[in-house]
Amino acid sequence: MTHASGAKHTRPDDPSLSAIMSERRQLINLTYRLLGSVTEAEDVVQETYTRWYAMTPQQREAIESPGGWLTTVASRICLDLLGSARARRERYVGEWVPEPLPGRTEWISGRPGAAVVDPADRVTLDESINMAFLVVLERMTPAERVAFILHDVFRYSFAEVAPIVGRTEAACRQLASSARRRLRASQSEAVPAARRADTVRAFKAAWEAKDIEALIGLLAPDATATGDGGGLVQAVLRPIEGAEAIAWFFAGRRDAVPDLTLVESMVNGQPGLVAQLDGVPVSVLAFDIAGDRIKQIWSVLNPDKLRLWRDS
Repeated sequence: MTHASGAKHTRPDDPSLSAIMSERRQLINLTYRLLGSVTEAEDVVQETYTRWYAMTPQQREAIESPGGWLTTVASRICLDLLGSARARRERYVGEWVPEPLPGRTEWISGRPGAAVVDPADRVTLDESINMAFLVVLERMTPAERVAFILHDVFRYSFAEVAPIVGRTEAACRQLASSARRRLRASQSEAVPAARRADTVRAFKAAWEAKDIEALIGLLAPDATATGDGGGLVQAVLRPIEGAEAIAWFFAGRRDAVPDLTLVESMVNGQPGLVAQLDGVPVSVLAFDIAGDRIKQIWSVLNPDKLRLWRDS
């Protein structure tokens, strides 16, 4: 079995186990980006460690780079899961939105000592965790997604990516290039963090005031709002399109749930909102902003995807 090379590690027979367990953060970083789900990411990492400890001590000692082995196995498990995810998403009630991350659990970590390849093409780790980015990843093929995330985000060379994806280096290069094109076609111009925060704050104030005109003014004419209830709570099953329709919808929600409290929060590394009832998060909203207008709103209401928010 070919293993992606990683940073230098102590020998796998080190009784402290620290070299192996220190990889967990890196693996969670990787698998969350590949799957868009914290729960699934944790399951994959658990399965990866299970396979590591299922080997004999002699087999583990023969592995030159434990970190590379763990990454290879976790990536291949994700590749299999992504292959079946589309069928699961088709059975999902309503729209499926990636699981949102609270600010305190933003896992931003790189690969120490990794070679930098094609820096002009690479996205930064903080960009790779925002909701707009994750939504575009959902439209990629499993092989595109894995090749792109491993190479462009986690700095693996195509020689390391190829055996993980089961393609040639040239094919992996094409997969990553195709993924890049998808992202570039969907990306908005970069908006300074302060302006993003101001726009989200203005949306919060207009929503609280049920100010239809202000809401319309903050939304791009062709804006889209998507809710994810997973069939577990009430949510609109199809995206709402157009500034006016979105403004009236949010104003109506304010009437329907007058006790809702809106709290500003970082969501996947960018300014967002958390809607609470009696101090309990019931919805997390992420935004894609172009200029001073909101292009996309993703509202995650599925309680299974709000575990981290309720525990924090």
